[in-house]
Amino acid sequence: MESRIKSLGHPVHPMLVMFPVALFVTAVIFDFADIVGGPRFLGEVAYWNILIGLIGGVLAAGVGAVDLLAIPSGTRAKRIGVSHAAINIAVILLFAAIWAVRLAANERGAGGALFAIEVVALACVGLGAWFGGELVDRLGVGIDRDAGLNASSSLSPTPAADRMGRMGDAR
Repeated sequence: MESRIKSLGHPVHPMLVMFPVALFVTAVIFDFADIVGGPRFLGEVAYWNILIGLIGGVLAAGVGAVDLLAIPSGTRAKRIGVSHAAINIAVILLFAAIWAVRLAANERGAGGALFAIEVVALACVGLGAWFGGELVDRLGVGIDRDAGLNASSSLSPTPAADRMGRMGDAR
């Protein structure tokens, strides 16, 4: 099943996902460093990483929803896709709550309780990413129907019928 939203022949959802994941991971690392005595500005940087990660996460979720709606009902892919979406929405909600608490606080750094929630959210990021990998790598969601080891470039004007290499074809 091909992705519904593409840029230059490539699915957009995986392009967008990497930014919030990296920003959330970095925020947790910076908050940990801040909590154990690192420079105070790290908590501030983590706060901004979370905000930008939330913006990217909402964009990625919107694009991912388009692909999720295209997956046929009653399939394993649909069940995995719904799990992937639910987990990642929970991640966005957890980080949004953390960000809102920090916004209302005098300082932008995370305390012990917020950091614990960040760690749980980060574990959910890993689980959501695993489900995303399962969708693409095991179930072929978002894969070009003409994919293969010798497929032509995604920028190639060659008609699909003339492209060499179908999925799994090792010619």
